Amino acid sequence: MPLQSRFVGIVIAIDAGTTGVRSFAVDESGTPLGFAYREFAQHFPRPGWVEHDAEEIWEAVVATLAELTAANPQPVAAIGITDQRETVVLWDKRTGEPRHRAIVWQDRRTAARCEALQAAGHLPLVRETTGLVLDPYFSGTKIEWLLNEGGVEADEHLAFGTVDSWLVWKLTGGAHLTDATNASRTLIYDIRNGCWSEEICDLLSVPMTALPEVRPSSGRFGVTTGDLPVRAGIPVSGIAGDQQASLFGQACFEPGQAKNTYGTGSFVLMNVGTTCPDPVEGLLTTIAWDLDGPDGIESTYAYEGAIFVTGAAIQWLRDGLGLIDDAAETGLLAESVNDSGGVVFVPALAGLGSPYWDPRARGTIVGLTRGTGRAELARATVESMAFQTRDVVDAMAGASGTGVRDLRVDGGASVMDLLLQIQADQLGVPVIRSTVAETTALGAAYLAGLAEGVWDSPADVVANWAADATFTPTADRSGADRDYARWRRAVERSRDWDQD
Repeated sequence: MPLQSRFVGIVIAIDAGTTGVRSFAVDESGTPLGFAYREFAQHFPRPGWVEHDAEEIWEAVVATLAELTAANPQPVAAIGITDQRETVVLWDKRTGEPRHRAIVWQDRRTAARCEALQAAGHLPLVRETTGLVLDPYFSGTKIEWLLNEGGVEADEHLAFGTVDSWLVWKLTGGAHLTDATNASRTLIYDIRNGCWSEEICDLLSVPMTALPEVRPSSGRFGVTTGDLPVRAGIPVSGIAGDQQASLFGQACFEPGQAKNTYGTGSFVLMNVGTTCPDPVEGLLTTIAWDLDGPDGIESTYAYEGAIFVTGAAIQWLRDGLGLIDDAAETGLLAESVNDSGGVVFVPALAGLGSPYWDPRARGTIVGLTRGTGRAELARATVESMAFQTRDVVDAMAGASGTGVRDLRVDGGASVMDLLLQIQADQLGVPVIRSTVAETTALGAAYLAGLAEGVWDSPADVVANWAADATFTPTADRSGADRDYARWRRAVERSRDWDQD
């Protein structure tokens, strides 16, 4: 039953993803009212390097806000922001102009630096302080590269931010802020003490004066100002990195609840409660969200498994190999055969993330025969998404001592029933697709609306959440386990491939 609130209007979420920006409107019941989307360019200046133009991201935000508000003229209670995490934007505080292209989370240019830091014995400090690992995925070594090799001068006018911080700056006319979830992905944030780590900033020569102030995920960051498609004075009141926003939007508020988002990559997060756990091999520990409570700010933590390439593998089938004309064809093509014919595709196109953390792994296809065709390759690609997710969920079960009771899923590829059935068979637990597919944007909207009284508490989010479909595992796991064992053999063949 729809919830009644004190505000009649809408909440807008800006979802600044890896390939485009989606602005999304919901009403008081959490029902989507519409969205607008704009892609922006991907820049690949060298192999393994991925960059964005931060101004193009902002232009996409402005365009989508204009389209969305034209279609939904109701008053706006609040704006939330969710974003691709780990991507680095550097700009000049005087002019608001970027000083370099943004370096994207997928970028691998600092792999050798991460290996050198690990060889020098710095991994235990990083693991204990930040919950992360030494990998070029994270922001810290990107900042170091920009200052040392990218030609960016570390003066008093420099501002660093993840994409959320850049958008807050632009929306509010100069507030330099971020939230704890994005800060926890930078490799320089102390997740136990809730502050930037001076020791790691010194290690990476990151000037702390360039860092944004960190605030709770739900709370007012400022109000809109300037020449925008929305009126001035709208509160910008919720921020979370995309995967934490999805966990919130999926109403995973109890320890042990887990979700997976099938996007460009896939990200499995499991709520582990309000006590920061010790580091676990193969997994990340991250801040799920910070909320104001009766006793002050309280952090909720999550285990995370970051899978770098899932939906991007489908894009590669389309753009790199020309096997499909549209990503939407993948599911039907994969369903046209009963299995992959023994073909296994390890999509380590940007290295391997959790639980392997191997930046030198490379994409591998094994098991090819004369009988292999488009359908078998499509099926192997879909299966790789489920196998990689099992890698992570098995690691989480080992770390927590308990398995997940079900997996809530969202993201573009979650529309494929075949994928979700394979996933359920691999995990041996139900896989539940939420009614609202855009749970990342929904989570950001909820965080913003909670801060402004649109919703009273996370209990309202639980009441709004609903399942679209549930996929139950087959009773006989022998086939799933056989396929998974073959996957693990293929992964070993992809490991440590790039020796340059």
